[in-house]
Amino acid sequence: MIGAKSFFFVLAVSASVPVLTVCADLVTAGSDTGENPARLAIQVGSEVFTAILYANETTVALLRKLPMKLEMSELNGNEKYFYLPYRLPVSSQRIGAIKNGDIMLYGSDCFVLFYKSFPTSYSYTKLGYITDVTGLAKALGSGGVTVSFSVIE
Repeated sequence: MIGAKSFFFVLAVSASVPVLTVCADLVTAGSDTGENPARLAIQVGSEVFTAILYANETTVALLRKLPMKLEMSELNGNEKYFYLPYRLPVSSQRIGAIKNGDIMLYGSDCFVLFYKSFPTSYSYTKLGYITDVTGLAKALGSGGVTVSFSVIE
């Protein structure tokens, strides 16, 4: 019986090591200390907005690609989007409502920045959100726009 208990203990520990490693990576991807989430500077023209990233597998991969400057296109008078030249890991979910300042991934390669709130039936992977959206819609304008994303150290 002791042999069986030891076997199951070793099995349980072995199975949990990859999970613990992934969780540790997600926490540190969102922060340097594991306590503060990763922050982005989002520059549109002369305006700079601050965003908080969620700690998930997608943002871990995204952080490796920063800084980046995107020529974002307009869609529906409520969002700017850009198809990335690479795919990111996804964990999409039906979110029900978009909030002004949400940053999401549609599919595995469509990076989206929302500047109006509205209900939705679409599924997205949540990346983060802009902390203060004052002036965001005005800065983004009604057409295509260049937007720069960089990590705030």
